[in-house]
Amino acid sequence: MTLLRKPWIWSFAAALAVWVITLMATAGAATVGLTQAALTFAAFSIIVGLGQMFVITLGPGNIDLAVPATMTLAGTVALKVMGEQNRLILPGLGIALGIGVAIGTTNYALIRLLRIPPIIATLSMSFVILSAAIATNRGIRIKPPPDMADFATGTSAGIPNMALVALVLSLGGWVLLNRTVYGRWIAAIGQSLPAARMAGIPVDGVRFVTYVLCAVLASLTGYLLSCFSGGAALNMGEEFLLMSIAVVVIGGTSVAGGDSNVPGIWGASLFLFLVVSMLNTYGWQAGAQSILTGVIIVAVILVASGRRGPAR
Repeated sequence: MTLLRKPWIWSFAAALAVWVITLMATAGAATVGLTQAALTFAAFSIIVGLGQMFVITLGPGNIDLAVPATMTLAGTVALKVMGEQNRLILPGLGIALGIGVAIGTTNYALIRLLRIPPIIATLSMSFVILSAAIATNRGIRIKPPPDMADFATGTSAGIPNMALVALVLSLGGWVLLNRTVYGRWIAAIGQSLPAARMAGIPVDGVRFVTYVLCAVLASLTGYLLSCFSGGAALNMGEEFLLMSIAVVVIGGTSVAGGDSNVPGIWGASLFLFLVVSMLNTYGWQAGAQSILTGVIIVAVILVASGRRGPAR
């Protein structure tokens, strides 16, 4: 079947299986609550994962390790600017996105001008960014504006608002990758950087835009997460470092570059949240949870890669 050859189908199949197993423990009583929780918490992984996917599509060695620090700084500064006032919601969002642009620009400047490998450049930047977040936060937990808090934690027609935001951004990402010149350029660069240069593709410009886009999406995630959780914490982005990479890989995007997969990020994000929920439901300890989660992730990747066929 053509559908079974889609790399993203296996992340959704795994998520569905875990969802059913979890509901078996409650005899279906938690169906609505579990579904809404999965869509809500997966939304943050989806948004930040979209940005990481764009960077990884550029080819081997391209990755943004500054994502957690970017989220923290954007969320912290935005809340401080808004000061719990509804009228400052949009200025706060603008500040958060501006931070993303500045960080993305600096990341690529280190990579391009100083010839530093992306993994080193973004890791180094993460320490600088986190230091700025610590200086800004100073241990004070500022609450988000009431209207923004209500939106972040609310639903529309029974669907979490965060999931709707993630859906809109995902559709935009899919269009960008599959219906624009930029999408063709980023895929070409990921498949062969030398060939892309020979073809006249503005490689440096495309890579610059991609790193900025990743940082902007990370900043947006930090802004939304801080509003959802009632404040910004200095460790709020920690779990999203590996998470942003895992959802990309499990979702079917090639780590070798040149092949992205937007739908797969949804399946992978839902899957990872539901695995933790399932293990909590069945009373597994934290250590055992980590081991089993790792085993399940490897199994899903192996099944998906096997269905895609041997690498060429």
